[in-house]
Amino acid sequence: MREILGRRRRLLSQRSDGGPELISAALTFATEWQWPVLPGVAPDPEGRARCGCPDPECTVPGAHPFDPGLLAATTDARMVRWWWANRPAAPIVLATGGTAPCAVSLPALPAARALSVLDRQGMRLGPVVASPTRWAILVKPYSMEQLGELLYAKDFVPGSLRFHGEGGYITLPPSETGEGEIRWERAPLPGSAAPWVPDVEAVVDAVVEALTRTGVSAPEL
Repeated sequence: MREILGRRRRLLSQRSDGGPELISAALTFATEWQWPVLPGVAPDPEGRARCGCPDPECTVPGAHPFDPGLLAATTDARMVRWWWANRPAAPIVLATGGTAPCAVSLPALPAARALSVLDRQGMRLGPVVASPTRWAILVKPYSMEQLGELLYAKDFVPGSLRFHGEGGYITLPPSETGEGEIRWERAPLPGSAAPWVPDVEAVVDAVVEALTRTGVSAPEL
């Protein structure tokens, strides 16, 4: 009996790892901000640099949807509670586009330098999500047509810039992935309303200019 109780305690402890904080954050995103979310694939507990998905060479371990798929993203509180009650350590994945924010991401070091330049210029930014390797600046939803016109008008766009629009996703704090902790580099202001985010045009213009002015060559990552 003692052995059975011990196993149950260990199981409950394992299931609670990250649970309250993650489910609280997921519910805030979904119900208060109306951002559609879903659980990502948790990192493989046998090797955190590996992903829990079937792909042995997954390049974004623990930082992407798998089961359920991206189309299952929801703002329904009951579904969110059920998901994280059963998968308390699952990363929080935001389905970008539609009514949810989109994002522009770039490697961490050039991103840090670009944000410093933008701060000195007094540019207003919304939330910025940081992983150990890439930072993502949240922006207003945009269409593929709008993005195409924006990029076509540019003489130069760093190849390392990635655009997370309709049909895309990013992982939100306080998730833990195979790459490490996902955190807020610029946290949303406290409050029940969804945080303000800038237009994609303003962010791309400012980031490209900042990278050019600082002479930073953002590597392909």
